[in-house]
Amino acid sequence: MIARPLTAGAPASAPAPHGVDLGPLSRASRWQPAEFVFWLLPAAGWFVFPENLSLLTQIAIIALFAISLDLILGYAGIVSLGHAAFFGLGAYAAGMLAKNGFGDPLLGLAAALALAAAAGFITSFLVLRGSDLTRLMVTLGVSLMLFELANKLTDFTGGVDGLQGIEMKPLLGLFPFDIYGRTGYLYSLAVLFILFWVARHLVHSPFGLALRGIRQNALRMPALGAPVNRRLVAVYTIGAGYAGVAGALLTQTTQFVSIDVLSFPRSAELLLILVLGGTGSLYGAMLGAIVFMVAHYLLADINPQYWQFWLGLLLVLVVLFAREGIMGGLRCLGAALSARKSGAAAR
Repeated sequence: MIARPLTAGAPASAPAPHGVDLGPLSRASRWQPAEFVFWLLPAAGWFVFPENLSLLTQIAIIALFAISLDLILGYAGIVSLGHAAFFGLGAYAAGMLAKNGFGDPLLGLAAALALAAAAGFITSFLVLRGSDLTRLMVTLGVSLMLFELANKLTDFTGGVDGLQGIEMKPLLGLFPFDIYGRTGYLYSLAVLFILFWVARHLVHSPFGLALRGIRQNALRMPALGAPVNRRLVAVYTIGAGYAGVAGALLTQTTQFVSIDVLSFPRSAELLLILVLGGTGSLYGAMLGAIVFMVAHYLLADINPQYWQFWLGLLLVLVVLFAREGIMGGLRCLGAALSARKSGAAAR
């Protein structure tokens, strides 16, 4: 079933010969009208919520962070309880550069991407050993070690007081980061869209198809010519790099780094976001981020003490009535509407 779109005798990782239709794979890579509508919503947010651009910026950053975990969990099946480690590395990398006079935003993004991806590549050989439970413990252990390291190295990280004194230079030398968050919002949204576009092409490529096959049955994929371990190392490195960029965006738009960027609750919240939105779907990851951040903002404003109760209730309802998350529920709703239309047309 996994190899059906590929040509006969070709390994799962090999590109299709020229002129060969990859069937469902090539059709899935085409942009749908609903996708264009989805990306028009952030543009509308600029005009509809001009006083909440900081919140919209946070949503864009968390959406990118959620995509980074979905690449390794939803598509490759690598479970993680310490994905905040790469988010924090990216945040501190961009913050330390800016604090020491290298405040160019794009330079900070590049440094965060390189550092987080390198950390992901190095730790991947530990993470990919053993079962899912082993991976959970290893990823959590790496995150906890980095958290305590940041807590001890107060001369570099600021410890529990956070990294302060960060000054960002204007984006492209033209657009300063203002207190209203206008530059930060457009900047974060542009980075999110570019990296989403890259991830979308990645998951709809033969590489992404091989990842799905590995998630479903890793023992059979070598028979199709897919090097399982190399594919997992590659996607784990990419996911770590994406998380590092998200952390850098948070630093650059807030000009502050809290030690909480490496904390366990941040990793746990990211898992909740994927459960809400649905794993194995880039749009599901972003929808989960939107719902979680908006619910957090509204519930904390309505009931500051017990907002987590209502958020937990929302999570329980989603699990009960949309087991594949919001995106899965939308798919089921779309399929039901299509079936009803088909039935009405047949009558």
